[in-house]
Amino acid sequence: MKRVSLVLSASIFFMSCNQQGSEPKEATEEVMNKDSHDNFQWETEQFADLRILRYQIEGWDNLSLKQKELVYYLTQAGLSGRDITWDQYYRHNLEIRNALEAIVKNYNGDKESEDWKNFMTYTKRVWFSNGIHHHYSNAKMKPGFEKAYFEQLLSESNTSLSAEATDVIFNDKDMKKVSKDSDQDLLLASAVNFYDPDITEEEAIAFYKKQIDPNTKTPISYGLNSKLVRAEDGSIKEVKWSAEGMYGSAITEIIGWLEKAQGVAENEAQGKALGILIDYYKTGDLKKWDEYNIAWVEATEGDIDYINSFIEVYDDPLGYKATYETVVQIKDFDASKKMAVISDNIQYFEDNSPIMDEHKKPNVKGVTYKMVNVAGEAGATTPSTPIGVNLPNANWIRAEHGSKSVSLANIEHAYEEAKGAGFLEEFTFTKEELERAKKYAGNSSKMHTALHEVVGHASGKLNDGVGTPKETLRNYASTLEEGRADLVALYYIMDPKLMEMGLIDTMEVGKAEYDNYIRNGLMLQLRRLEVGEIIEEDHMRNRQLVAKWAYETGKEDNIIEKKTLDGKTYFVINDYDKLREIFGDQLREIQRIKSEGDYEAGKKLVETYGVQVDPAIHKEVLARTEKLHIAPYNGFIQPELKPVMEGDSIKDIEVIYPTDFTQQMLMYGEKYSFLK
Repeated sequence: MKRVSLVLSASIFFMSCNQQGSEPKEATEEVMNKDSHDNFQWETEQFADLRILRYQIEGWDNLSLKQKELVYYLTQAGLSGRDITWDQYYRHNLEIRNALEAIVKNYNGDKESEDWKNFMTYTKRVWFSNGIHHHYSNAKMKPGFEKAYFEQLLSESNTSLSAEATDVIFNDKDMKKVSKDSDQDLLLASAVNFYDPDITEEEAIAFYKKQIDPNTKTPISYGLNSKLVRAEDGSIKEVKWSAEGMYGSAITEIIGWLEKAQGVAENEAQGKALGILIDYYKTGDLKKWDEYNIAWVEATEGDIDYINSFIEVYDDPLGYKATYETVVQIKDFDASKKMAVISDNIQYFEDNSPIMDEHKKPNVKGVTYKMVNVAGEAGATTPSTPIGVNLPNANWIRAEHGSKSVSLANIEHAYEEAKGAGFLEEFTFTKEELERAKKYAGNSSKMHTALHEVVGHASGKLNDGVGTPKETLRNYASTLEEGRADLVALYYIMDPKLMEMGLIDTMEVGKAEYDNYIRNGLMLQLRRLEVGEIIEEDHMRNRQLVAKWAYETGKEDNIIEKKTLDGKTYFVINDYDKLREIFGDQLREIQRIKSEGDYEAGKKLVETYGVQVDPAIHKEVLARTEKLHIAPYNGFIQPELKPVMEGDSIKDIEVIYPTDFTQQMLMYGEKYSFLK
């Protein structure tokens, strides 16, 4: 559920085009002070299709020592589990990572050759993706060097790697981490390590169908924290991720830091939630997971909050199993106070939604929204990070107990600080569109994120007796849910009520977001694909689905017009009000699909509008963006928290801002490797 990536934001169009180096800069660190804040280096390097940025922990000096300790313990807990994500993504990832890091540290040969430079680029791409498959496209990344050279590096650095793991770097096996191609067996076509390689989609679905109670109104998250494996007798069994089970050594480390965090909790409710999370990690009991989520969502007081555990199911083609991730966050008081009007008026948004009345919640409960500053991330949330999160994921918990939504303010600020120029000038058709984007892009992207997370994911309800979306909509559930939340944001960002609430000053903000969304959904995001690829990532599918469906729906009235000038294609909105009506109709239908569990209708929508790529437009986008030299993906070096000791006691915690991505990855590999 429920995560917004930067590509939703207009900020993507302002990225710098002046950093093209492929080698890491000299390893340095910055300790926070006024001068380093004013002269902060937001971008460190660019290589392949990636750009490495940094962010600052705003508000750190306003925390008490006890709060700083809480943040420190939570970040250490997060990092202690990073190996889990690597192993979840692919069964050979950890041994490959260990080999790559050993070569980087121990190879003393020629480091000026093209082969070595290509090896370093490949290694950094693997670090960035937490494995050998691309973090966004899920395709296995191709090394820019030959197998013979790699074997030479292994030999000369005295590094060992199994033959199978060596071969898979270069061969055509396990080419997709996650496949969403419904024409194939989704599990056999996916390399993700949630299921033994020979377990089929049919077998996995049958396994969980036997467990699921279709009559309960409070279903547990079946399969969320386990791997399906084949036993010696050919049967299938579930292996839990817990202190006493799979990933036990890393989870034990996580628990140790969480216990320290519980000891400095800000209040009783926060401490209670941490205690239940610890029990969940110890037992792997999914009823305990639900108990934790209820306690966590009801712990709304305090300045520090966190996301920690096996949460999002994007990486499971069947939508059962969750990837490990963590975010540690500090409340942004001024921004949260301003934006609280959204959650305060949550019932207005539900009551006035264009969805069917029977799909509306009569009483939206417990929705909280905060702007936060990230203090640390680990697992699936880094180096590539979301800019907004809404949790928990269980529909019944959200309906009965509420949800928490956050926008990661300092992450968005870092993108803004690292902005340059290029995309807008290239892809806007008129001067009016360009000026509107430049003037309102920052506000429009923040409003889209807030509406998507707070209103979008909190809205709507399932019909009585309808199973969870992972059961009913299966491999299309995540795409449709993200599309639904986007449509809520798009519908309301053009609502004059936002001006009454003081959230925007002019409806030009909404127009800027409409321009951005159509431009991105129909064109710009295609630069993330190689020629001949289809769209498989859920967020990309959802954006093209919404934009292309709207374009086709409004063709007769020329609501969105495809124009060509000097051989370049543009999509221009001619009627924003009618486009809003289309977005409302789309929202109504996708909510109906979710509420009724209409798999066939959901499949038809996604396959018709969200998957296939116009090859001519794709080639054009690649040609027009290549000359801008702006990497399409961004990720972050994490700040490091360093305790200042006085004897055995912590007297302060310093924030250090590393500038070298390679050095941080090597340090993480040495300090936080708990799975062997």
